[in-house]
Amino acid sequence: MIGIRQKLLLGFGGLLVIFLLSGLFTLFNIGRLGGAVDTILKENYKSVTASQQMKESLERIDSGLLFILTGNETDGRKLVEEHVGKFLLALKTEQGNITLTGEKEAADSIERLFAKYGSGLRRMTDGSMTDEEKRAAYYGDLYPLFYEMKSYAQKILDMNQEHMVLAGKNASGLAETVFARTISAILASVVIAALFSLFIHKWILYPIRRLIESARHIKEGNLNMVLEVRSKDEIGQLSKSFNEMAYALRTAKRNDMAKLATAERYTADMLKALPEAIIVISTEGIVKSASETAEKNFGFKPGEYIGNMGIEWAEKLFEKCLIEHKQQTHDGYIQHFIGGSEYFFQPTIIPIPLGRADKKMTSAALILKDVTQVNEQNELKKSVAATVSHQLKTPLTSLRMAVHLLLEERVGNLNEKQTELLLEARDGSDRLASIIESLIAIDAADGKKKPVSVYSANLLMADASDAFLADARDRGLNLVCRDLPDAPDVLADREAIAHVFSNLINNSFRFTSAGGEILLSASTDGGFVTFSVTDTGRGIPPEHIEHLFDRFYRVPGQEGSSGTGLGLAIVKEIVQAHGGQVSAVSREGFGSEFRFTLPIFMEEHK
Repeated sequence: MIGIRQKLLLGFGGLLVIFLLSGLFTLFNIGRLGGAVDTILKENYKSVTASQQMKESLERIDSGLLFILTGNETDGRKLVEEHVGKFLLALKTEQGNITLTGEKEAADSIERLFAKYGSGLRRMTDGSMTDEEKRAAYYGDLYPLFYEMKSYAQKILDMNQEHMVLAGKNASGLAETVFARTISAILASVVIAALFSLFIHKWILYPIRRLIESARHIKEGNLNMVLEVRSKDEIGQLSKSFNEMAYALRTAKRNDMAKLATAERYTADMLKALPEAIIVISTEGIVKSASETAEKNFGFKPGEYIGNMGIEWAEKLFEKCLIEHKQQTHDGYIQHFIGGSEYFFQPTIIPIPLGRADKKMTSAALILKDVTQVNEQNELKKSVAATVSHQLKTPLTSLRMAVHLLLEERVGNLNEKQTELLLEARDGSDRLASIIESLIAIDAADGKKKPVSVYSANLLMADASDAFLADARDRGLNLVCRDLPDAPDVLADREAIAHVFSNLINNSFRFTSAGGEILLSASTDGGFVTFSVTDTGRGIPPEHIEHLFDRFYRVPGQEGSSGTGLGLAIVKEIVQAHGGQVSAVSREGFGSEFRFTLPIFMEEHK
């Protein structure tokens, strides 16, 4: 029996011999071609370079002599001394690389002429000659010698270039020969390969196609496929193993279906008993199972399509999870009434993969977390902060006025210690007033409705730039406002957005040293304009980025006067009230970039 291995060796062995012979033949000719090219480059390139250097050095020396003749002796001597050495080095290189007939004679002539030329150079530069004698020496002796040496250098250059052209033609002819012979070898290999492919089709390809077709049927679920075994070689053995595999798959499928039915029944029973509202949804959007809480309080019933239930937020959350194949959390809380009482829930949907190795999504679990207590606590915090802020504002104003009157010494003179204590009291009361104003601003931002005024994105940036340009100059900073080409209109409260820019620019001022730059820019992304405030300050450690917009959060290590920790929280509240988002990126030592988005004004908003 001739197996596939022997069949392949028989065909590929012949091809291998042809390829080896073709390769050796090609390598031999490439070596010859390389040698010819090497001759062009190695033998003549040095002489060409040396000749060019000699010509260039002679011209620089001659320029130096002209400088001397015109009275600029210092620069002239410097130029002569610098290029005499370069000329002699190039001449030595040329004399050590004589390759052509007549090249040595030309080089020796240059050496002989330069000996005379050098003597004249020394007399011209040693200061022993009058200006008239210098002109006579230059035009009578040195310039003719310069011209003759340059002519010999050009002669050497022309000789080597002509030889390079000739060698190039020889190499080109050799290349054409190599190309023709290589094409012949390739054609011979193609013919042999074509003959071998006929045998491959019969011995291997046709049986493999039958295996592929059978595998496709199994992939489509037809496990009853049985292959006819026509040979005893490896293909025949593979066909036999294929039939055994199909039988094993049929048996495993029956067992798995039974286990799956049992597991689904157990899962559905356990899910119903869970106190949380949990729903399992198939990739087709059908509710597979749901806890009793989800079914009773939200109406998620097994077998129903999620798009027909009228729960818009659930449908959108599921579609996003299906597209991105990752966990999705609803932005904000869902208000829901159960038994006449108000509850709040945070919906999260989690994709369920096939297994640890196979991450393909088979279904998704929608979990409705009860956050009623958390929401109530947040509302209580806001209410307490707003109430305390308003109650403290009036007495604090009186206290600050009293401190200022004392510092102005309207009620009597102060000693040094009293002044120092009152200054600390003034700073503390100012800081407390700033915190109260910030809390009031947050409370106002929380209740602010979505804005309806329309402004150009460039106008909002220009407002901010104009307001802070003088302050930036005083601080030694460069404030740049880069307009957005074809800037769209945005929906915004102009005064509130000015407050956003004010917070962000003041932040950049505070942490950017003199000589730095603050850039205001914008870009479009979908239905939003993204505004950026970028600085070249000291940056923020990465572990603090996610907390920057939390209330009262301050990056550790800042000075006591760096802020209350409420400025960025106010920015977040204002931007979110506009339907936008805020974010920040930073690298320590390279600066920070704060971004916020505003929705683009569309015609349908009219």
